[in-house]
Amino acid sequence: MLNGLNPLLCRRQEVSSDFKDLFGDWQPGDESRAGDSHRAEEELSKVRRVLNEKEVQVVNVFEGFYETPDGITTKSTTFVLLRDNRGREFRIFVLKDVAYAISMALEEEEPARPFTHDLIKLILEQVEAKVERVIIDDLWQDTFYAKVCVTHNGVTHDIDARPSDALALALRFRAPIYVAEDVLERAQTE
Repeated sequence: MLNGLNPLLCRRQEVSSDFKDLFGDWQPGDESRAGDSHRAEEELSKVRRVLNEKEVQVVNVFEGFYETPDGITTKSTTFVLLRDNRGREFRIFVLKDVAYAISMALEEEEPARPFTHDLIKLILEQVEAKVERVIIDDLWQDTFYAKVCVTHNGVTHDIDARPSDALALALRFRAPIYVAEDVLERAQTE
């Protein structure tokens, strides 16, 4: 049995040496100090890209069936149609529950008990925060990305969100919805 341990001990020392090569003199518990300086450097190095934002309106929520190029109807889809002031339109496919939440906000219906987006609105209002705007700022591999801009105590926080949730919140707060120009252009061709 001792013979079986020797190779394991040697391998453990090799792994330990490998970690030392990778991490230097790092010790557990050093995360907070190293992380803080790394986060500060990361914040300083961030360059805000120009988005050339265009305001859009939610036209409506639609449900239909997806048809393949060969004409075969496959499955039901739900999407939100958005349009800018030049008439350019694009769709964002959404889940049915969020589509319902967006429809309710468009029709200014209030549920008997708050749904998720209504609850978020109530919480933000209770802490005196407000959704100032929403921006759909990226489109990658057929997936849209958005940020909800929330102001609290004079400070604006950009919070990553699914576009569908961002739209549902924007409608409840009557906040403007923006789309980056390059996203709008790419959405026209996809």
